[in-house]
Amino acid sequence: MQDIGGQAVIEGVMMKSNSNMAIAVRLPNKKIKLHTQKLKRFRKFWRLPFIRGIFQLIYILVLGIKAIIWSSDQQLGKDEKITGKELALTLIISFGLVIVIFIALPFFVTKIFFDTGFAFNLIDGILRLVIFLIYIAFVGMMKDIKTLFQYHGAEHKCIHCLEAKQPLTIANIRKFSTLHPRCGTAFILIVFVISIIVFSLITGSWQLRLLSRIVLIPVVAGISYEILKLSARFNRNIIMRAITYPGLLLQKLTTKEPDEKQIEVALASLKQILKLEK
Repeated sequence: MQDIGGQAVIEGVMMKSNSNMAIAVRLPNKKIKLHTQKLKRFRKFWRLPFIRGIFQLIYILVLGIKAIIWSSDQQLGKDEKITGKELALTLIISFGLVIVIFIALPFFVTKIFFDTGFAFNLIDGILRLVIFLIYIAFVGMMKDIKTLFQYHGAEHKCIHCLEAKQPLTIANIRKFSTLHPRCGTAFILIVFVISIIVFSLITGSWQLRLLSRIVLIPVVAGISYEILKLSARFNRNIIMRAITYPGLLLQKLTTKEPDEKQIEVALASLKQILKLEK
């Protein structure tokens, strides 16, 4: 069977394989609504090592945004749905804030104390991670985000149960952990570590080094993706377990224990994917 993963969306969960995507959400009337989509099969070039990491970063981001928009629309009235212009503006503002908060801010703060060298890149990377952790901890206190994190936990529990080849029942699913080594949260932590190494190779003016932190994001993502794939393939290897362990700890911030109703939604999404795969 193909690898199946997913993400939390607004009041629901999206599950995907290489061929299909399914989204299940809890509607305001308490019913579960499903949405499915057949995914394109891309050429072998886009599945080559390193290239696939860059491609998957963009592709999964696009699918994730579409899933969140659809799930959000199900919670709104017909006249309140998000328009294309509103989405484009939101993405532009969000991308700008990411650059300012997670790239420019730690860079210029570090520049006050160091100018160049490995120490500069190390402190810069640590500051980026600290800012990210503070951000996650802060937004995690919001009611809606906490609910999102519960659905994230429900998604992981379902995947664990599937991989353990146990019957997909709510009782079985509840036994599993909300933490999973293939989670995107673990990927983000690997990105932080790899970025310190990659950016240390860039020398020159501060303008060039700052620009490289934006331009080289795809390169860092490609390397990080391959490490994540290796960690999943050799998950019993002590070195790989050591690499992924910090990512599991980070998931304690981005996942919460779900209730039975939330597991029911995640399970509906997973069952739909399995049905489509047959």
